Amino acid sequence: MRQLKRKFRKLTAELLDMPQDVVYDLPRLTMIGDRQLYIENHRGVLHFSSDRLRLALSKGQLEVTGSSLVIRTIWTEEVFIEGIITNIQLLP
Repeated sequence: MRQLKRKFRKLTAELLDMPQDVVYDLPRLTMIGDRQLYIENHRGVLHFSSDRLRLALSKGQLEVTGSSLVIRTIWTEEVFIEGIITNIQLLP
């Protein structure tokens, strides 16, 4: 059943020419150098400090580490951070 759902989503994405991140509810990360990071499709902030940001995702978590991290903008499913970003990790 799970495999059938995956095939259906893939076919739908191809037929409608939709990005896979939308169809599969995946996070989309846009990084500018090591100073700015824009994250879409998150499910909320779990932890934030000047050296770590942890976001809930539809499947797992995203952890961003660095220094002087600042949340510049945050919306329901989008967050924009600035600072010196040293690591981005997907956690189960």
